Amino acid sequence: MNSLSANIRDNKTKGDLNYIRNNGGVPAIIYGGESKNEKISISKKLLKSLIEKENFLSSIIALDVDGKSQNVLPKEIKYDIISDEPIHVDFLRIVPGVKIKIEIPVKFINHEKSPGLKRGGVLNIVRRKVELKCPSEKIPENLVIDLDGIDIGESFKISSINLDSEVVPTIQGRDFVIATLAAPTVMKEPEKPAEAEAAEGAEGAEGAEASAAEGGDKPAADGDKKEGENKKPAEEKK
Repeated sequence: MNSLSANIRDNKTKGDLNYIRNNGGVPAIIYGGESKNEKISISKKLLKSLIEKENFLSSIIALDVDGKSQNVLPKEIKYDIISDEPIHVDFLRIVPGVKIKIEIPVKFINHEKSPGLKRGGVLNIVRRKVELKCPSEKIPENLVIDLDGIDIGESFKISSINLDSEVVPTIQGRDFVIATLAAPTVMKEPEKPAEAEAAEGAEGAEGAEASAAEGGDKPAADGDKKEGENKKPAEEKK
């Protein structure tokens, strides 16, 4: 579990918030449970180091607020639209026994042991995260899918993942697909045998000869009259 130190803040104006940010801090708030919301500030440097780690928004953090530790879950981070620096964080207070909805990332292991991948198969990931409803103290770090022995054509559904009895997907009523191992997207066209190429060449030559024959003088059809034939004779002079 990651840990982070925080201080209570008592700002009342926008200028106070800017002062916190200009001095290397990030305003934040802790909410949830029966306790009151707490306004705090945390170190931007330490916060950014945690954000850079994988799955920050699905990891419980031990937050030390003026010497008092409590477990929280990051729920939302707001960023400056110009600098892209974090400017505010919402933390959800973890209360034992209370169920929450959270998106958990899917992790694939043993890629090198998959015969399907060795034969050029493609891992088609349908869902990189799955939303779960679970007690706050039973939040899984990730959902693991083992590719050991998996061949082309096989798929992974939510039922193939071992979950705690109190941890359930928010999507109910169907065994939805998380990923499939598909055939290669580009298949190499087989080369033509030499005999087939020779046959196609011969057909092309025959076609050319036929075309040349059709382009010659067309013989006169039966019944066509030649020039001067069957002309009416001129009347004899009397």
